[in-house]
Amino acid sequence: MGGTTAASAHGGLMDAVYRNQRHIYDLTRKYYLLGRDRLIAELDAPDGANVLEVACGTGRNLVLAARRYPHARFFGFDISAEMLKQAHRNVEKAGLSDRIVLAQGDATDFDSQALFGVSGFERTFVSYSLSMIPPWHDAVTEAMTHLSAGGSLHVVDFGQQERLPRWFAAGLNAWLAKFHVEPRADLEAVLAAAAGEAGAGFEFRSLYRDYARYGVVRRRSS
Repeated sequence: MGGTTAASAHGGLMDAVYRNQRHIYDLTRKYYLLGRDRLIAELDAPDGANVLEVACGTGRNLVLAARRYPHARFFGFDISAEMLKQAHRNVEKAGLSDRIVLAQGDATDFDSQALFGVSGFERTFVSYSLSMIPPWHDAVTEAMTHLSAGGSLHVVDFGQQERLPRWFAAGLNAWLAKFHVEPRADLEAVLAAAAGEAGAGFEFRSLYRDYARYGVVRRRSS
């Protein structure tokens, strides 16, 4: 009950934040959500693969990924009903409603079979969302739970700006806080631990002078 209440409260908060922002989200965020397109390019989704975006927002990434991998199937969910309204519009406008399935769900506790009729995913990705999910460790664990054998989990999010000027890092973090965004300093450690528990391979990179961080967990085939 407590988890459900917390999820409902978080969903309400995200709706409040993005009720109006969703209309200009993609236009404004393209200038500073760096690394998203690199992640999509490196998904390498095979034909027939089920690909999931956790916390899909406006559906922007799903549309690009579906165009890049025309023989894969795409799924996305978000806790915000307001963001999903925009996602449905974007997917329909792109003519991809037959290849992208959207649903409302909680990244920390979701049933892929109930949401999509799918038991697992060959590729799962999370783009600039863990920094907005309070129990984000649970979101990583949940994503791994639904990852098929031989599949991979791709995560990109804000770094700690360690190789950027201090004034820049301070200004960015103050601005992000207005949108309830908190860069996760221990992202690498948490992903590495998840990989270790699953006996999976792990890669991690700092991008753009540590503006962003990108990690990939790869499950073994058997």
